[in-house]
Amino acid sequence: MTWVGDNLGLIWEQFREHVYLAILPVLLGLLISVPLGYVATRFGWLANPLVAFGGVLYSLPSIALFIVLPAILGTKVLSTVNIIVALTIYTVSLLIRNVIDGLRSVPPEVRQSAIAVGYSPLHRLIAVDLPIAVPVIFAGLRVVTVANISMVSIGAVIGIGGLGELFTLGFQKDFLTPVVVGVLLSLLLALVADLVIVMLQRILTPWARVTVSTGEVA
Repeated sequence: MTWVGDNLGLIWEQFREHVYLAILPVLLGLLISVPLGYVATRFGWLANPLVAFGGVLYSLPSIALFIVLPAILGTKVLSTVNIIVALTIYTVSLLIRNVIDGLRSVPPEVRQSAIAVGYSPLHRLIAVDLPIAVPVIFAGLRVVTVANISMVSIGAVIGIGGLGELFTLGFQKDFLTPVVVGVLLSLLLALVADLVIVMLQRILTPWARVTVSTGEVA
């Protein structure tokens, strides 16, 4: 506890960096995955290649990707851009399947009804398809977010890793406290992020809540 009290500034800084490095790629990956998934559902032959390519990307070792990206992007080895780009790639590779499955789960009759009342493709996507696809997409989003929070720590190998740097500090000094603090804060961050996503899903899908008047679940 003495070490924790003396290093609150360091802990807060690493925690804040961890949040930034883990959550920003999730948002970027979601912004990329939705248009890609939409295109894949419009042109069915693209779906399987995209999902397969995503699987290949996710199979790449994260440490190797962190090291190779500076040469590809022209960034410095210690640049946070490398981790953000790498985790965005992992996010898209995992989330693209959920987006495609979610958009495919929209009943054809619902889509046809939207077309019949004059919805444009973009309007239909935003007002009809995505709201119905939210549960499937957010299921993948929860997995991706927790995975990113975990993988950010690996960035400590190249000197950028948020809470992972507490692991490195503890191992270097053969001192367990920083490691325990890093693990507990990582678990707390993952739990809070998951709860936020669940709450956001409930807000976006009010029809899926328990209907008090009938006692039924939509």
